[in-house]
Amino acid sequence: MDRTAGGAPLLSLDAVVIDVETTGLDPRKARVIELAGVRLTAGKPDADGSFRQLLRPVGESIPVETTRIHGIDDAMVAGSPRFAEVWPRFDAFLGRAVVVGHMIGFDLAMLKRECELAGLPWSRPRTLDTRLLAEIAAPDLAGYELEKLAAWLGIDMVDRHSALGDALTTARIFPALVPKLREHGIRTVAEAERACRAFTAVLDDQVRSGWIEAVDGTARIDAERTLKRFDSYVFRHRVGDIMRAPAIFVPSAATVGEALARMTDEKISAVYVHGLQPGMDVRAVDAGIVTERDVLRAVARFGAPALQRPVAEIMSTPLAAVPADAFVYRAIARMNRLKTRHLGVVDEAGHVAGALSTRDLLRLRAGDAISLGEAIDDAGDAHALSAAWAQLPRVAQMLLAEGLSGRDIAEIISRELGALSLQAAVIAERIMRVSGRGEPPCPYALLVLGSAGRGESLLAMDQDNALIFTQGDPDGEEDRWFAEFGTHVADILHEAGVPYCKGGVMAKNALWRGSVATWRERIDQWIMRSKPADLLSVDIFFDLRAVHGDGSLAVSVRQAAFAAAEGQVAFIKLLVENVSVPASLKFFGGIRTVAGRIDLKAAGLFGLVAWVRAVAIRYHVMERSTSARLAGVKARVQASESDLDALGEAQGTFLDLILSQQVEDIASGIPPSNAVAVKRLSSRDLDRLRTALAAVSTIDELGRDLLFRD
Repeated sequence: MDRTAGGAPLLSLDAVVIDVETTGLDPRKARVIELAGVRLTAGKPDADGSFRQLLRPVGESIPVETTRIHGIDDAMVAGSPRFAEVWPRFDAFLGRAVVVGHMIGFDLAMLKRECELAGLPWSRPRTLDTRLLAEIAAPDLAGYELEKLAAWLGIDMVDRHSALGDALTTARIFPALVPKLREHGIRTVAEAERACRAFTAVLDDQVRSGWIEAVDGTARIDAERTLKRFDSYVFRHRVGDIMRAPAIFVPSAATVGEALARMTDEKISAVYVHGLQPGMDVRAVDAGIVTERDVLRAVARFGAPALQRPVAEIMSTPLAAVPADAFVYRAIARMNRLKTRHLGVVDEAGHVAGALSTRDLLRLRAGDAISLGEAIDDAGDAHALSAAWAQLPRVAQMLLAEGLSGRDIAEIISRELGALSLQAAVIAERIMRVSGRGEPPCPYALLVLGSAGRGESLLAMDQDNALIFTQGDPDGEEDRWFAEFGTHVADILHEAGVPYCKGGVMAKNALWRGSVATWRERIDQWIMRSKPADLLSVDIFFDLRAVHGDGSLAVSVRQAAFAAAEGQVAFIKLLVENVSVPASLKFFGGIRTVAGRIDLKAAGLFGLVAWVRAVAIRYHVMERSTSARLAGVKARVQASESDLDALGEAQGTFLDLILSQQVEDIASGIPPSNAVAVKRLSSRDLDRLRTALAAVSTIDELGRDLLFRD
């Protein structure tokens, strides 16, 4: 990941905090006499990553009045090197990291002047100023001097007015500001830059004093970086498309020689191992694997007798696996992370459905973008998750450049949101163990709902998740454990960059977790209720997908929900009672906008998705994605295929236009939304948008025909 990209999260930022001490306060005349830097690694000060050097200003003496401030006099720097000798080392120390400082415009001006005097090249780094960030976080603070910020944040200052001491203090202030900035909706470098530019009076005063502006234009910076090209095959195809099925199993009592003979007969390099009766479904957690390399190692260690040993003695277990509906790049990432050449392929319930090897992945490449999945899977805390998640906008941008549709990219975003949720659960489980709360009291499944479950998430998402566990009453011992666990999951996701759900659809809340029995009772209550206000957010439950734990729990509860809703026309009617599509087209084909933008979720996408979901529930179409549901409805009922196809096209148009706008906004420091600037659209996209808005305007009429026919 390029840590200087605008989408980099402040929480896990790799940066260098700098400070200089000088012979005076006028950067047009003063000279640098101390230069220091402190690394921030994943948003935290790195105790081992610091730089400090005294400098000898050639031909100039240090004024007594400045010595009184920083304590540096001519005698102290007499044997020190000149700036020109030190700058190459300091420039290498900075690298391409974001540079942070307190009133950094002064430091930048001093560095630029020294480089010019020494005849050295200088280029402006991407920068953040803690003075401006503090004013964003606390606009009513009495002052923003370093001492006042340290006192406000409870940070002890060290060696005030030494370059290293002030850099260390600033390096502690910056991460303390991050959660306060998040409360103001500022999470990324570009968002912080955009907010800082609002302080025009402060910036103008600094420039008049000879300083360099504390923030630079992100559009110019990001435009200078070209996108790497990569093979998009791995983002278009799923593991199930290339896996070998069925997986070849041998019983755990089989000998190594028998396993080797099976590999030879099947012309494969590995067999899977199970201890069950033939014909039974095998879960990955109950399976193992024996490869050709395992056999060779056994023979090298034990000689020929190794072939008579049971395979259970040399197998690897549990079986590393990847879902059949995962994209191929996820399989590559998992192989890289686990340093393995083989993966099992599992279905939705976690049963082994096939096999995947590096041979199956031969010649499939996706460049550095694969590191997205690998980084999420390898993250050990919220900081690391945040750094991984910040790669997503750039991957989306690359995929757009490769010509993938918004629908395709939305599927990838959704899968990574599921992976992020999975890793948040893994981290939350560890927190529960360390805190003394122990292991999960019973098997469970963490679910994603709504767009993440449908595979239709874009870059402006929040949390929609739930928990199913095998046993326990509401507010019982099991429920209390999962309530605490769900809170950790929500907090980790929020910190990593997926905000809390404003509607409260999160497993930490009682309505969105429960035992299998509790969920079945809850579903029955939903079906029988009579007021639409009681059913807010209920429909997204039908999009559920398990991302962690026992997937069979999710399968059974989802099947129960569809079965309970079958034929319940009154329930379906309630689901769509508040679904409406506003009139977004003017009489002569113009598009209604607010401040030049149209919210395409409100203008059509939300109503379209909700209506198609309701029709799918009505006709027991259990597919999740909107496009698959439309196809399922066409196969089951007599309806106008042209109207249904038009809705599918409309959804694709909305996803294309929203995603493209979100990528552009993120690079500019604008939080992503569903509002698209109409003036930026090409004539072709304008025509597509008008056609899409016209298509969704027919939903009410279509609904009466399809939802409530006998």
